[in-house]
Amino acid sequence: MPRSTVTWVQKLQFVGTDSGKHSVVLSKGDEENGTGMKPSDLLLISLASCSAVDVVNILQKKRKQLMHLEIEVEAEQRPDPPWAYTHIHLHYIFTGQNISARDAHRAIQLSHERYCSVSATLRGTVELTHDYEIREPVGLAE
Repeated sequence: MPRSTVTWVQKLQFVGTDSGKHSVVLSKGDEENGTGMKPSDLLLISLASCSAVDVVNILQKKRKQLMHLEIEVEAEQRPDPPWAYTHIHLHYIFTGQNISARDAHRAIQLSHERYCSVSATLRGTVELTHDYEIREPVGLAE
């Protein structure tokens, strides 16, 4: 069973440590405490990184020549506390050779529907959408 801890450092600053002893600094997103990442932003990064691991793994298993993957995340929150997310959109940017629209679509679909635990946790609570673009590596396009 995964086990993580969050330790208060000072003011509204914390250190989160996962079961593998990897750490991230977290804080309230104001000027006085702006040392770390806002917990709500960390949720968005968790979703994108969970899917990124799946997508890269799927494309590598298919022997696709992925050179770069970037996922931009935009989200909408309720205007009042607790400012829950209502919609999260992920925009995947693939760079590589011989990556078809079908390859990209299928990898994203498998991630969100079968493998990504963060997506599975949020699904049904938050509207999750995605799109993608495929770019040719610079200097290789004809």
